[in-house]
Amino acid sequence: MDGLTLALIGAGMAALLAGIGSAVGIGIAGRSATGVLSEKPERYGQMFIMVVLPGTQGFYGFLAAFLVMLNLGFFGKSGVPELTSTVGLQVLMACLPIAFAGLVSAIFQGRVCSGGILMAAKRPEMAFKAGVVYAVMVEVYAVLGLLVTMFMLLFGINWPAAA
Repeated sequence: MDGLTLALIGAGMAALLAGIGSAVGIGIAGRSATGVLSEKPERYGQMFIMVVLPGTQGFYGFLAAFLVMLNLGFFGKSGVPELTSTVGLQVLMACLPIAFAGLVSAIFQGRVCSGGILMAAKRPEMAFKAGVVYAVMVEVYAVLGLLVTMFMLLFGINWPAAA
């Protein structure tokens, strides 16, 4: 397998796995929110924040994939450079932290948000304190995965010049 293929697999995994996690997490939170909103539609604003929070991991995965494509020269006119299989493997490995941190943290964040939504249905004053703050605590691990990926992509790989 050539280096470019490995690098693109890494970029794809970052976007795909983090995106899947976000979709699942939003689905979990969304199911809870629709149940609450069917009886208390005035709580839409409180519910909305907790439903969309698990979606950030998908953006983090997209950012990692975009950084790979940017460094490969996908958006320039000079073409994509040849990559050794070693560099391709480095790129693939660099994408894994956000791929898996995004997948897992988004799902668990959806669960936390679901609990926050159900709690806010009975105690709306606690929506931010417990619902959002606890969900943000899960988000920290997705951010750490993104930072590790970014540091590895930006400082750990000797990218070849464009062709």
